Amino acid sequence: MASIAIIVTGGIVRVTGSGLGCTDWPMCTGETLAPTAEMGVHGVIEFGNRLLTGALCAVVGWVIVTARLQEKPMPAVLRGGWAQFWIVILNAVVGGVTVWMRLSPYIVAAHFLAATLLLTAAVYTWHAAYADAGADAGADAGADAVAGADGPSGGGGGALPGVAAPLAPGLAARIRSLSAALVTVTALLVVVGTLATGSGPHAGDSSDVARMPFDWTAVTVVHGVLAGAVLVLAGALFSLLPRDGLGAARRKAAVFLAVLLGQGVVGLVQSLTALPSLVVMLHLLGSALVWTGVLQVHLTVRRALFGRSGPPAGAPLPPALSAATHA
Repeated sequence: MASIAIIVTGGIVRVTGSGLGCTDWPMCTGETLAPTAEMGVHGVIEFGNRLLTGALCAVVGWVIVTARLQEKPMPAVLRGGWAQFWIVILNAVVGGVTVWMRLSPYIVAAHFLAATLLLTAAVYTWHAAYADAGADAGADAGADAVAGADGPSGGGGGALPGVAAPLAPGLAARIRSLSAALVTVTALLVVVGTLATGSGPHAGDSSDVARMPFDWTAVTVVHGVLAGAVLVLAGALFSLLPRDGLGAARRKAAVFLAVLLGQGVVGLVQSLTALPSLVVMLHLLGSALVWTGVLQVHLTVRRALFGRSGPPAGAPLPPALSAATHA
């Protein structure tokens, strides 16, 4: 949520023309850390966005400390937490360069992409935490299954409960390829969206700020074509995902399709109504939700396929799952 909030507040800075509300960085002015009364509401908006960076550092620090204090090591969560920390620092520096470069549209685009990178690390960390919890539950279920199979009525020959039947190799490969393609095209959609923004009227300040030398209409058409491609890929992936064993991925794909359709409607409305600020903000929020959604689908598909096919050759299994496999 905090990673999405930094994207949304950055959008508020842009559409309200508050990008230079603080005229310097890391100080707000050459002499003061905070905005002065003479800087008005624009200074308050820009400084508030900067304060959110401090809140993000606190949240990320809590994630890192929590991961280190767990009885069971959580290396993936720890890596994700540290990745978020350094990306927050990177994004703060890029934000400072944005002010120094007087809102160069290329640096503004880099600032947004850095915030999207932070969102990527946050989704990965969240998913890693829940994957670890699911692995623990799976290990317990595997141990219970072994005990039941070795009991008087088990006979040792039945299938383990809760373990889905393997997918056909061809189907698994198609799902894996579609998922990777969906993430790739969605990433391209986000990047082209920054070009549309950089060519559009919302420069981030009321002064004469240079814009990207692209035809806004042409870039918007390309952006729409990519959105259509993402919709087709998401629909194809949803149709291939079976309910058995990949039900969670299928449900997330359905939610992603709904978010994507809503984002498409908002994008169409903003294009046909001369980019009103409120609709632009909704579209920016939608872009964060779309990126979050596609990552959730991809990571869930990867985890589900890994669980069906087993870990790579030579990788150690948890003790309970090793016993279940041996049985």
